[in-house]
Amino acid sequence: MKAVSLIVSLCTCIFLLGACNSGSVVTNSTGAPNEIIVVMPKAQWDGEAGEALKGVLNAPVPGLPQREAKLTVSYTDPANFDGFLKVIRNILIVKIDADKYTKTSVKQSLNRWARNQAILQIQAPDVASFDAFMAKQGNKIADFFIKQERLRKQALLKDVYSASAQKRINEKFGIDMSVSEDMIYPKDTTDFFWTTNNANLGRQDLVVYSFPYTDKDTFTKEYLVAKRDSVMKANLPGAFPNSYMATEMRYDLAYTPLDINGNYVGELRGMWRMKGDMMGGPFVSHARVDEKNQRVIVTEGFVFAPETKKRNHIRSLEAMLYSVSLPGDKPVVEEVVVNEEKE
Repeated sequence: MKAVSLIVSLCTCIFLLGACNSGSVVTNSTGAPNEIIVVMPKAQWDGEAGEALKGVLNAPVPGLPQREAKLTVSYTDPANFDGFLKVIRNILIVKIDADKYTKTSVKQSLNRWARNQAILQIQAPDVASFDAFMAKQGNKIADFFIKQERLRKQALLKDVYSASAQKRINEKFGIDMSVSEDMIYPKDTTDFFWTTNNANLGRQDLVVYSFPYTDKDTFTKEYLVAKRDSVMKANLPGAFPNSYMATEMRYDLAYTPLDINGNYVGELRGMWRMKGDMMGGPFVSHARVDEKNQRVIVTEGFVFAPETKKRNHIRSLEAMLYSVSLPGDKPVVEEVVVNEEKE
């Protein structure tokens, strides 16, 4: 578990600069993406309630070759929660007190002490109530902060982006999509677009392709994997003769139906590999129906980052996938609501 002392040097100077201003919140939040600080009494953090919380926040990210936690967690006791700690980007405050609370409830707030900040406060009368809440809705706690990170990335992409990649995607497929500014190495063929940051460390690739929509059986894991393999084999050959990209079936491959902006989206999440080569890594793809043109649009991001962590790379790509807007789509603001427990 990451200690608070490790982030002091990263936060103090920024906080002091912001603290020189008075009035409304002007300080930018601090901390790296997908990091969170938990605020609760140490006895509870070290006890049953803390174990329930750690089980949720430290749960593994699906679809990665090695175990990586959903969130990188730091901890502080409420007595020490002041000053620079209050401007950390993601904060989870837990209060368990039978004298103050009769039921478990959740309060959500944004930008309370700093810009681009997300805060959840969970209140419960006792440990048993808190544990019951975590068993039912614990995943929503992690999802809340993960989604806030995605929204921050999407907001950044509105200001800093690859204009050439976005223009090509729009011209070829008639869709809008936010693409990171470092995606500047494109390959453009019929019904297929590919771009990459071509980074030596943490390479990220993005592809877009389409095919005719025939029936609902398109949206099955088997169909989409077969289509993916045929498209990648034709368009992404490897460095060696007869090498090409394929879906790695020796790892878990998950298909999840999503609702994004009111559209049904089939998400594939798993591993890719180059047949005839030693390359591989995680990928996530979104397939959705463009009803106006009776076709399926697939957007996919994949990562090549051997011997390094991949969670943040794949989430950066997910922000781009979630930004897709089809013809006729209306802008929808994403929300995560963590429900209160009822008495």
